Amino acid sequence: MTRSRPMTLNRRALLASGVGLAASAMLPRAAGASAAPLSLQASWSNDAEFAGYYVAMDKGWYKEAGLELAYLPGGPDVVPEGALAAGKCDVALTSPDTTVQAIVDQGAKFKIIGSQYQKNPLGVVSLAAKPIRTPKDLEGKTLAVPPVNGTSVDAMLALNGVDKAKVKIVPYEYDPTPLIKGEIDASIDFVTNVPYTIKSQSGRDAVSFLLYDFGFTITNDTVVVTEDTLKSKRKELVAFLKASRRGWAENLRDPAAYPPKFADSYFKGTGRSIDNEVFYNGAQKPLIEAAGGIFAMSGDSIARAIEALGRVGVKARTDMFDVSLLAEIG
Repeated sequence: MTRSRPMTLNRRALLASGVGLAASAMLPRAAGASAAPLSLQASWSNDAEFAGYYVAMDKGWYKEAGLELAYLPGGPDVVPEGALAAGKCDVALTSPDTTVQAIVDQGAKFKIIGSQYQKNPLGVVSLAAKPIRTPKDLEGKTLAVPPVNGTSVDAMLALNGVDKAKVKIVPYEYDPTPLIKGEIDASIDFVTNVPYTIKSQSGRDAVSFLLYDFGFTITNDTVVVTEDTLKSKRKELVAFLKASRRGWAENLRDPAAYPPKFADSYFKGTGRSIDNEVFYNGAQKPLIEAAGGIFAMSGDSIARAIEALGRVGVKARTDMFDVSLLAEIG
């Protein structure tokens, strides 16, 4: 299931989306009177997308860094930027398009201090028996697109010289059944997960390509804080990034190792198999790891993201990004 949200966030949505967070399942906090409290709002419900944080919590690395971390699961009714604006969390994992739009359109005082995914997992998925490997291959084909991703797909097609009129675009409801049945040729979804779903439901293999690799160069699960939190909790934020990087590095060292360990904790009751989480964990590994370290944001990657967002009408600026905390952790 894709985790994109509509790119129009009104002020009411930003402020109201914190409702219900207090009732969300909160994982145990580290003990210790000297630990500084810090809360993290995830962008989706518990799955392997957040496994690095689970590892760091499980190993006690946040406590070791002097933090008492409260982890808040996300879900379809949670807007992470809204949780930040409402003061429901200190740190949120977001998509850069909605975060930048909140800054530009709503005057939100946010800063992006890191990026979990160096490449957005959103891509074009097709069956291996009828593979679509490039945007040009979409000409004459039927592509199912979630309404929230329409502008991103338009940008990807234009960047690759594909006439949109030659692609039959139909709505996508996050169900691969039409693809399995041959009713469509491809769909837009997270390549880290839906190929597993297709295989488990039909026994058929899927192939995919990322929108990122064909010009729409935005990241995902950007690490966002308010300007006030950046000023008042800078030390804690540096400690959070350092411990989280450690957790992610450990998790990705062997993507099959940790999901089974969390079957009765973080992954309990999600309705997803541990094999699914292992697949997801392995598929996301090359999208997260970076030469500059996990969460890295190079000048080039920021420039690429700004350019890509501009193509869908989102006016990002370099001052919306702050790389100074990453510099402190080395």
